[in-house]
Amino acid sequence: MTTLTMELPEGAFSALRRSPSEFAKEMRIAAAVQWYAQQTISQEKAAEIAGLTRVEFLDELFHRKVPAFQETFEDLVRVIEGD
Repeated sequence: MTTLTMELPEGAFSALRRSPSEFAKEMRIAAAVQWYAQQTISQEKAAEIAGLTRVEFLDELFHRKVPAFQETFEDLVRVIEGD
């Protein structure tokens, strides 16, 4: 596993009322959810980045009101029709 070091202002932790470790965990989850919502990464990769199981990641998506299913109705029609 790679370690990433970031410099953040002291106020960042108090703004979210989180310890540095809680803040880092929240950043991992928030980034993974955002990249998944942008369809940049898969659910599996997002869960891995977030440090969660896939089920836990799906629960995060639900709580953050991010759709777990990224295919549109039109995408599904194209798949069914074989286009």
